[in-house]
Amino acid sequence: MRVRVGSEDAHYGTIAAGAFVMQLFGDLATEITVRRGGDEGLLRAYEHVEFLSPVRPGDFLECRARLVREGRTSRTFQAEAWKVISTRADVGESAADVLDPPVLVATAIGTTVVQSHLQRKEAAPAPVHPAGAS
Repeated sequence: MRVRVGSEDAHYGTIAAGAFVMQLFGDLATEITVRRGGDEGLLRAYEHVEFLSPVRPGDFLECRARLVREGRTSRTFQAEAWKVISTRADVGESAADVLDPPVLVATAIGTTVVQSHLQRKEAAPAPVHPAGAS
């Protein structure tokens, strides 16, 4: 998913709260559970979260998640948020740069659960990704 960080997301002066990125990760987890079991499920826990670079209003983020483990009711995912466009307030009020390469701003590993009686689809085998691919 690709999103633009809005001015309403700034909570620390000119920096967006980490909760903004966590909400995006939650949306990605929900998409995984819908695709795998036909139900939104419930986010159970995060095993790991890292915030690596600040996110500011006007930045564009590209967020991705992939399924890394699947149990009978649980789905463990790995998520990343990359800044692909950065605002440049130092240059001008509306200045921005496309980042090449993008900057990794956050990562997480989390688990979501879909109770067995709510699963409407038979989970297909998880796609196998070559090492380092996402």
